[in-house]
Amino acid sequence: MRQIYNQMEKFARIVLNKGKEQSPKRRHPWIFSGAIKRIEAENELVDGEIVEVFSAGGEYLGTGHYQPGGSIAVRIFSFEQIIPDYTFWKSKIQTAFTFRQTLGFTQQADTNVFRLIFAEGDGLPGLIVDVYGSTAVMQCHTIGMYLLREQLAKALVEVGNPVITAVYDKSAETLPGKAAAQATNGYLVGEGKGSEVVNENGVKFLVDWVNGQKTGFFIDQRENRDLLAHYSSGKKVLNTFCYTGGFSMYSLQAGATLVHSVDSSKKAITLTDQNAELNGVADRHQSFAVDTFTFLKDNPDLYDIIILDPPAFAKHHNVRHNAVMGYKRLNVEAIKRIKPGGILFTFSCSQVVDRYLFNSTIMAAAIEAGRNIKIMHHLSQPADHPVSIYHPEGEYLKGLVLFVE
Repeated sequence: MRQIYNQMEKFARIVLNKGKEQSPKRRHPWIFSGAIKRIEAENELVDGEIVEVFSAGGEYLGTGHYQPGGSIAVRIFSFEQIIPDYTFWKSKIQTAFTFRQTLGFTQQADTNVFRLIFAEGDGLPGLIVDVYGSTAVMQCHTIGMYLLREQLAKALVEVGNPVITAVYDKSAETLPGKAAAQATNGYLVGEGKGSEVVNENGVKFLVDWVNGQKTGFFIDQRENRDLLAHYSSGKKVLNTFCYTGGFSMYSLQAGATLVHSVDSSKKAITLTDQNAELNGVADRHQSFAVDTFTFLKDNPDLYDIIILDPPAFAKHHNVRHNAVMGYKRLNVEAIKRIKPGGILFTFSCSQVVDRYLFNSTIMAAAIEAGRNIKIMHHLSQPADHPVSIYHPEGEYLKGLVLFVE
């Protein structure tokens, strides 16, 4: 993939249909393909090219990355007419880092894992960066950000010093189309083993960012795992879709008498067992490499606490109904397996399933299961996964803690 812009280049102009300027004027970062009236460019635009967006009347609206073929044609990263040079990108990363400093994540003794860049939430659409110890793991979801990866890596180390000393690019799994096949994961700055034992609220986890899912760990459940710990002492707990056992380790450290961890991935279960050994709690832990629905159907055991944290059942609106049916069926089975006076932690990370629809789905599951249920907590993603007030779509994680009578 060639570099498709330089500092002195005159950017192509995306001109919107009349009336379509209101969304970018409200600082929403997405320009949909149907909003475009015409493209003014010297050459045919390529994926990842930097463009400027204008109203039908010629008013500048924003600068962003062009992405042909999809419903979102431009992702805006600046609503001011700027030159997107290295200084600009470094300033964006500095703003994100300062925000995490304000939250207290950059110097915590008992937590050295946090999200540094959360795409639109940090004004950097298409870019995710998670920090594990001294390594920043980067995933680009757009060609535009991928073309900037070396500049971004340099800025991450300069801004993050001394916290960040290495940057690993893991974009081959997240780039669209043919670009993914052409991308190679690897270190852009520094070097490392590809895994590290990190601390989260004093709980130890082995994070493998080379072979693991996403960037290696699901950081977004940190506060919800901590909440689970408050209810876990003396309890029998089932953690489904456990991945590397995040909720399991918190429960065990808090004094759960027994935790069952379930995941269909044998690789994930192996990491879960390693984390149990790391934390010295393996004697109260059992793991099962099996599908969660199968486990719930075949296992007659009752639990004091059950955690349902499935992967996104729907990534597009056209399959949302099937996803809702899946969430309902899953929650019905779990509610049946909870002892009277037990607790259910249930989540959805499907962006197309909003909070109202999720809550309605859980209510339908409770009705079918025939149990009296009270809401104890409404859950979401933590502050290092910020939601821009102009981009509510950034709020993807929603959850409920339910008391089951």
